[in-house]
Amino acid sequence: MSPPEDTPVVLVTRAGCHLCDVVRPVLGQVVAETGLTWSEVSLNEHPELESRYGEMVPVILIDGAVHDYWRLDPVRLRAALRQRT
Repeated sequence: MSPPEDTPVVLVTRAGCHLCDVVRPVLGQVVAETGLTWSEVSLNEHPELESRYGEMVPVILIDGAVHDYWRLDPVRLRAALRQRT
């Protein structure tokens, strides 16, 4: 299983991830500014992704490629999403 392809931005998380809790609202705000959509996938619900992203959560994917992990720079995310559109 891969992260969802129906949304351009995906947040890969796991239960109890405090960094995920920090990243989630910032990601939501920045993505909303662009008019794009985002989704969240949890390693707890998709353990087959553990080997790929296990130590990196939270991971932000744009069009299936890793954009950032552990932390989120909103300025860098805005720039990447602008380049995408």
